[in-house]
Amino acid sequence: MRRILAATALLGLAAVPACAAHWNVELAKSKLGFSANWGAEPFVGVFQSWKADIDFDAADLAHSHVVAVIDLSSEKSDAPDSDDGLKGALGFAVDKFPTARFEASRFKRLADGSYVADAKLTIRGVTQPLRLPFKLAFGANRAHMTGKVVLDRTAFGVGQGEWAAPKPVAHEVAVTVDLTATKS
Repeated sequence: MRRILAATALLGLAAVPACAAHWNVELAKSKLGFSANWGAEPFVGVFQSWKADIDFDAADLAHSHVVAVIDLSSEKSDAPDSDDGLKGALGFAVDKFPTARFEASRFKRLADGSYVADAKLTIRGVTQPLRLPFKLAFGANRAHMTGKVVLDRTAFGVGQGEWAAPKPVAHEVAVTVDLTATKS
């Protein structure tokens, strides 16, 4: 009888799904930005409005998952005229595609202590695989993550018509993440 009870208890525990810790982004301490070469000068912008749902545990990467939704109309740079064009039909087309979505459910810790997330990024309705390398530092119930990835804007249809060529705006765009979060 004891064996049956013990086996039942173990089966009950096995049915409870493991889950990674949930993290809340501190938006005031976090930044999501990008840069691209525009002629001889860099064009640098940030997204002022975005949300991230983060479940991450460095000891349980198999159950870690991140979804970030970026309000593309919140893009801002030091060139407001360029911002309007970037948000328009030839750029992000925010009237049809108001958000971008980043989703990662596969993570790997590298030998140097950094990580890589295998993800999908969707912009303008186009989804592409993306590998985001990042560094992560933990404190008491707080984490700080920094990462950078270079992507081809034309793979997502950003920069159409006269802006499809690699000049004056390069096809390569560096996306940077500097995120601080607290554990729930």
